[in-house]
Amino acid sequence: MLAMFHQEWQRQGRDSVPARLAIVDDDPQSQFMFPEFRLAQQMLEARGIETVILDPSELDYTNGVLTARGRPIDMVYNRLVDFALEAPNHRALRHAYLDNAVVVTPNPRVHALMADKRNLILLSDARTLREWGLNETEAGYLEKAVPDTRLVSAEDAETLWSNRRRLFFKPVAGHGSKGVYRGEKLTRRVFEDILKGDYIAQNFVPAGERTLRIDGEVTTRKVDIRLYTYAGQLLLAAARVYQGQATNFRTSGGGFAPVFQV
Repeated sequence: MLAMFHQEWQRQGRDSVPARLAIVDDDPQSQFMFPEFRLAQQMLEARGIETVILDPSELDYTNGVLTARGRPIDMVYNRLVDFALEAPNHRALRHAYLDNAVVVTPNPRVHALMADKRNLILLSDARTLREWGLNETEAGYLEKAVPDTRLVSAEDAETLWSNRRRLFFKPVAGHGSKGVYRGEKLTRRVFEDILKGDYIAQNFVPAGERTLRIDGEVTTRKVDIRLYTYAGQLLLAAARVYQGQATNFRTSGGGFAPVFQV
């Protein structure tokens, strides 16, 4: 983890190490992952990097310097889900980032390149993959892994509506399964709202299931696998266990689970 922060620091044109780093999220103490923020804080401070956990409203950008609580911030570990930093209370961080006055990781450019769901349109297109120079094996992996994806537009409304039972609709910049809809449960009113927003439609792929014993009772839960990577290297494989349309932390017996490779 420390090596990744150091790489991000250097990639954005800095040398040495940051003196003061801020972990930033909206109302951080209310976040489900707040204990993770504290762990990161402890690890960074153990290496001599002063680390604070902040709400973005605590940031101020004046005369080319980003500060919090009266002292400069050199680097921001960004946990906000406003990926483009467009919200009014994220203005100070946005301006400091655009002026290269602070190192932000992950930042809007990284999200646009790597996480915008419109990228899935390209990654699910066999011809595009081959034009990029992927060999048959590499292209085959992506064809199997990425469901066919298209951009939602009003021009395709009737086709999308008639095929909705085979589709899953997602906002292009969404997170945490917010604003997603399984087509077979879609109402016409919600569909009209989707047409007005920035959405993709993917071929629906049912979630895998596993049989578990929870409180002595045998039951089933949905499972998906998450691969956490950095700079093309796998860091961790973990599973999300859940019930319902999308992953959540409310399911009894659900949450994160380890993945064992055999």
